[in-house]
Amino acid sequence: MDIWQTAPINMYDTRITGSTNDYSKTANSDVVVITSGLPRKPGMSRDDLISTNAGIVKGVTKSLLEYSPNAIFIIVSNPLDVMTYCAYLTAKVDSRKVFGMAGVLDTARYRAFLATELNCSPKDIQAVLMGGHGDTMVPLPRYTTVAGIPVTELVGKERLDEIIERTKKGGGEIVNLLGTSAWYAPGASAAQMVEAIVRDQKRIFPVCAWLQGEYGLKDIYLGVPVKLGKNGIEQIIELKLNAEEKKLLEESAKSVKEVMAVLDTMNNSAVAK
Repeated sequence: MDIWQTAPINMYDTRITGSTNDYSKTANSDVVVITSGLPRKPGMSRDDLISTNAGIVKGVTKSLLEYSPNAIFIIVSNPLDVMTYCAYLTAKVDSRKVFGMAGVLDTARYRAFLATELNCSPKDIQAVLMGGHGDTMVPLPRYTTVAGIPVTELVGKERLDEIIERTKKGGGEIVNLLGTSAWYAPGASAAQMVEAIVRDQKRIFPVCAWLQGEYGLKDIYLGVPVKLGKNGIEQIIELKLNAEEKKLLEESAKSVKEVMAVLDTMNNSAVAK
């Protein structure tokens, strides 16, 4: 209601409706963004967080599908990669219609830090990040440019490595400052993805996608560059990675697989019971 009341001031006519647990309000959605889940609390293990949030994401996904069986799902809930996997297992739809928002946000942080370092407009910086959402993400300086100029010509390796490390821990830095997760940048990132789909823009974004052999990886949700359009993921783009980049991506994939295995074990235990 508060946001809707800004419409006459900010001069827009998009209809905004608030609701709690009434999924009929979401009927016939083209795109759904799931942000549901609890933040990790002190003393809470990773497994506890996965178990709690998997239950939430599973329930939300089922309820949404009841009213919007043809919707495209964008997952923002954490742990991002495994929650996207959870939604995919629950939805039982084409994997091109279930993917996670992580790379757009991580890339935005990377570009923002570089813009600060170079004292230039972030509009001129283009970059690609791959891998899991977190400490194992794989920034690719070789594919990072400033108005077409390779960033390696403008920032020294040591300083660039520091910026990359800050990017990897970007979410934690915000949490330490705010006492809670970021919301403006993640919200803007998800909105950019939604716009690309609804307007069939064919934008190239790094997103958490289901891989079936791409980059030599199979049966895993991992951050890779894709083309987003009205059908969801319309193409997974395979970059030519060098040996070092491949190694980093494989290490990131191994870490993500370990977390996915935790969810698989939980699901198998539930079935056995």
